[in-house]
Amino acid sequence: MEKLAPEARTGNRRGRRSRQEILDATARVMSVRGYAGTSMSTLVRETGLPKSAFYHHFESKAGLLSAVMAKGAHGFFDAMREAHRNPPEGGTPRERLGWYLHRTGDVLENREEFLRLLLVLVMSREAAEAPEALRTVIEVRDEGRDYMRHMIRSSFASEGEDVANTVADALAHFGMAGFDGAFVSLQSRDGKPISEFMERLADAMAAIAEALVAAR
Repeated sequence: MEKLAPEARTGNRRGRRSRQEILDATARVMSVRGYAGTSMSTLVRETGLPKSAFYHHFESKAGLLSAVMAKGAHGFFDAMREAHRNPPEGGTPRERLGWYLHRTGDVLENREEFLRLLLVLVMSREAAEAPEALRTVIEVRDEGRDYMRHMIRSSFASEGEDVANTVADALAHFGMAGFDGAFVSLQSRDGKPISEFMERLADAMAAIAEALVAAR
């Protein structure tokens, strides 16, 4: 295998570092200013990198946003999977669901920048100007609902596959709405810990699930 010369290896490391710096700075600035409010000159000022470095790695601001969202989504769902390793086997469906939601709340607190940008794009529809990024936003929301279904289905697995699937399909959107509201409250500094919202959300979802099962 051909070895890179020392200067080539240094250049590669510098290139990877500058790309990472660009992605980190873009996520930070856009989560506050939004897509339309973030100019390339602002990003140049935030990173200290020349504008040419941005266009070396990304063809456009839309492509940059798409890369930021893809990186953030990858990190978010990796963190979710790590937080939910070794779920409890015993307990009631409510207790198991509470276990999932509490750990999800921890992930929300530690991934604020990505989620703030995601909600800014959802609420403002600015990503419509960047089709690649809009697709990523839609994919992240879809994956989030699928993950919510997984958590609910796993929590109610002891009730049988049919019940678990019915409850998961019925409550996936409601659970996502609960997450959205809890995160907005967290960002608003309302004074309530996210763990309290997750506890109440688990109570509400379990109660609705019980009513659905009773009505079958």
